[in-house]
Amino acid sequence: MSRFWKIALIVIAVILVAAVGFRLLHKPAANPDAAQAAGQDGTDTPAVPVTVVPVVKQNVPVYLTALGTVQALNTVTVSPQVGGQLMSLEFTEGQRVKKGQVLARIDPRSYQAAYDQAVARQRQDQAQLETARSNLARSQDLAAQGYISKQDLDTLRNTASQFEAAVSADAAAVRDSQVQLDYTKVISPIDGLAGIRGVDPGNVVTTSTGIVTLTQLQPINIMFTLPEQNLDMVRTAASREGAALQVTALDRTDAHPIATGGVLKVVDNQIDTSTGTFRLKSEFPNDKNELWPGQFVNVQLLVNTVDGGLVIPAQAVQRGPDGDYVYQVQGDDTVKMQAVVVAGEVGDSHVMIGSGLNAGDRVVTEGQFRLKPGSKVNALAPGEVPPAPTATDLEKAKNSSRGGRRRG
Repeated sequence: MSRFWKIALIVIAVILVAAVGFRLLHKPAANPDAAQAAGQDGTDTPAVPVTVVPVVKQNVPVYLTALGTVQALNTVTVSPQVGGQLMSLEFTEGQRVKKGQVLARIDPRSYQAAYDQAVARQRQDQAQLETARSNLARSQDLAAQGYISKQDLDTLRNTASQFEAAVSADAAAVRDSQVQLDYTKVISPIDGLAGIRGVDPGNVVTTSTGIVTLTQLQPINIMFTLPEQNLDMVRTAASREGAALQVTALDRTDAHPIATGGVLKVVDNQIDTSTGTFRLKSEFPNDKNELWPGQFVNVQLLVNTVDGGLVIPAQAVQRGPDGDYVYQVQGDDTVKMQAVVVAGEVGDSHVMIGSGLNAGDRVVTEGQFRLKPGSKVNALAPGEVPPAPTATDLEKAKNSSRGGRRRG
């Protein structure tokens, strides 16, 4: 039994020694250096440098955005109005053409012959008409003397009328032949840009042959769609504004404006039941050919302007489980989390605040990741950097580091 008690006493002694050692190792530091390292020496915690901007009040445009497709104002496929051999093309592919410009020539010989025949027939009937009129005039003098019967006089009068009708028909035939002859010159119906030719000279063309497609680029249209819930907003804005609503076309890659000066021309008269959207047509002057038919662009439709909107940089707004918030700098240079409601975007880098802030309030735009409610901050202007640490700051940091090592 004596061996057992010896072992028990040894175990109890080891446990007591371990407990005392644990207490000694975890005893709070009592020296000033350790307290300074723990940040409890009564000195202020260093302020966190952050970028701060004030909430500004400005007029904020309200846009509706959509994906649009550029569409030529007019697109015409030029086809001949008479058939025949294509003698020549009078344009260059990709060339700008004017209305009335000759684009192609078709062999005119058969149409010239038909025109000459119509003219000859008209002259022949005109001569016969003159003869009939002369006979009628002489017969009227003889009828007064009783040498011509009334029946013969009526026959001469009707003959003259028949030749008059024949001459009128011949004049119509001459005009028709002239039109057919003129059609051997294929004329541009619009000002536009010539595309790739559809036929080569020497081929026999018909009225269904497409020679070239012309597109009118100035002005030019952009077609786009908006959700049906925006219909009342668009119609109200269109009726409120004195001029047409302004439209801007943006590049789809980096969303920079590529065409301005557009106006809303038409709101479609029905809603597409399959997509719940309605179509709109806008028109741009396109003086510099920024827009091209078939091009996809982002469209901004200006529907309203908010007077005195509260605007802050978008990067100031943080997302949390309870919604959007910002770090607001208070009068004592500490920050608090302030819930906000974002009313809309302002350009590419700012947002308009619907509630939660007032004009002049200061919000943090850079450095939020090092903050928590109550943190003291060193407010810097955008682009400003904190000053270099002084010798006193370096000495404090050095002493803090030493105290930390002694504590460990």
